[in-house]
Amino acid sequence: MGLFKKKVAVQHYDKENMKPVIRASICTGEQVAGFKDVHTGKIEEVMLIRNSTDLEKFKAMYGIEEEIVKEY
Repeated sequence: MGLFKKKVAVQHYDKENMKPVIRASICTGEQVAGFKDVHTGKIEEVMLIRNSTDLEKFKAMYGIEEEIVKEY
C-alpha cells in the first residue's frame, strides 16, 4: 500500500562555506556523501552511498539539485 509516504524533511547546510561532495575510494569503490569546507578542505561525512537511490535520498534531504562532484 503506497498511500502514506514519509515526507523527507529538508535539512540545511552552509551554502557559502560548504559544498556537497562524494568521496569515493579507488581501492574498494566505497562512496560517502558529505560536505567539504571550501576554506579548509575538510570533509564532513553524512551518509554511505550504496546505489543511486541513496544518492537521490541524500539530494532530497538537503535540497540539492545540481550535480555532485566526486573526489578520489
